[in-house]
Amino acid sequence: MRYVQHEHEAATFMEAFPVEARNFVTAGEASSRIKRTLKQLGINSEIVRKVSIAAYEAELNLVIHSLGGELVFAVDEHGAHLTSKDVGPGIENVDLAMSEGFSTAPESVRQLGFGAGMGLPNMKRCADHFSISSSPAGTEISMSFLF
Repeated sequence: MRYVQHEHEAATFMEAFPVEARNFVTAGEASSRIKRTLKQLGINSEIVRKVSIAAYEAELNLVIHSLGGELVFAVDEHGAHLTSKDVGPGIENVDLAMSEGFSTAPESVRQLGFGAGMGLPNMKRCADHFSISSSPAGTEISMSFLF
């Protein structure tokens, strides 16, 4: 956890959470900590709800689909921000992946109750600003939730 102070700006809270591929034992820990931090900071409950949903979806996407990565969480005077970065293999067709119900999760993951194809659409729906870029080297998703 770190605090960054920029000249002429309010303090910014930032924390990065490493997320291990295929580790369903720890899946959800980062998003739970993010939710707890937002509540401790006294953030509006509707913002807490939206950030928590998006953080959980991003974290599970890292666990299910990537080779590992990190979820970065920040709060500044404008809002809360999430960035999900992984090291591959990338999303072959981002437009298709953004479709509700589309999933590339293997059957073994679906049997655990995950991989319904709602992760990316839910993230976009919750965020005020959403961007995604992907290549075989990895995927980066940025989301902002404005106060």
